[in-house]
Amino acid sequence: MSQAGETGTLFVISAPSGAGKTSLVAEMVHEDQKLGVSVSHTTRPMREGEKDGINYHFVSRDEFEAMIGRGDFLEHADVFGNYYGTSQVWVREMLATGRDVILEIDWQGASQVRRLIPECVSIFIVPPSAESLRDRLVGRGTDTPEVVNRRLSEARDECRHAGEFDYLVVNDDFKEARADLLAIVRSQRLQIGAQLSRHRRLLSQLCGESDSTA
Repeated sequence: MSQAGETGTLFVISAPSGAGKTSLVAEMVHEDQKLGVSVSHTTRPMREGEKDGINYHFVSRDEFEAMIGRGDFLEHADVFGNYYGTSQVWVREMLATGRDVILEIDWQGASQVRRLIPECVSIFIVPPSAESLRDRLVGRGTDTPEVVNRRLSEARDECRHAGEFDYLVVNDDFKEARADLLAIVRSQRLQIGAQLSRHRRLLSQLCGESDSTA
């Protein structure tokens, strides 16, 4: 349970396709129950096995554009003819409860979020090599050679923006990369501002001061 006045941290995680971002985030949430993942809105059709509100919030294009007009999104983009966006209301409500939130978005979305929530913590994940990335994309068995080449070209463009992020994690060994990500989360929770808010009663007692919140 969060202390009164304690707010959560927004973690923005980006990576080129095939770097393992989604699998790593799933492990982070499994390991750390204080982490929540924002579910994006999209206008693309629901795929087999997907569930509304779990994988995405599936909405019509008209509804999405109405949400844009109301300023409902922290970030949004048109990707290959379909809109994707992150609910600003949901994210801010979750942070206000003291819970940490993860956003899985591309570097352009991350740039939009940093402008609106400059205190967010941004992390960029990369594969250990270009060859490894190609092997992972080919190994999926879901993309044509043309799509694989396009994703590799996009990855080169995305990686040029790695220096804009606060942290860089290399996903060579999955367990090590997961540990690195969880270490970043833990380090943020131990920063002095968060700790003073979380433990003000303890510090008041240790310093011999009266606690007006008791």
